[in-house]
Amino acid sequence: MNVLVVVNDPPYGSERPYNALRHANALGKRTDVTVRLFLLADAVQCARRGQQTPSGYYNIERMLTVAARQDTEIAACGSCLDTRGLKTEDLVEGVRRGSMEELAAWTLWADRVIVY
Repeated sequence: MNVLVVVNDPPYGSERPYNALRHANALGKRTDVTVRLFLLADAVQCARRGQQTPSGYYNIERMLTVAARQDTEIAACGSCLDTRGLKTEDLVEGVRRGSMEELAAWTLWADRVIVY
């Protein structure tokens, strides 16, 4: 099964990205599921390298790294990155610049689309 997870919210201040990544990483452990993750709008901030959170608090950068290690393909909207002044070198390893055309193609590829 092919699953696309789309995240819209910024990394902290809401638990939506946290839950989206928990969900994507749980799905990514399954051998019968292929997961793709697309960061859109303020969620592109989730991919910012060098996040430092208080001890005991979840860290979205680490969660994205886990997803990438599970072979989850991760893209961040290019125009959303530009709007927020983020460059490719600012992104967590395993996250690349994407496009709305790619999101459209991924949507058609997916058996399930989950939006957070």
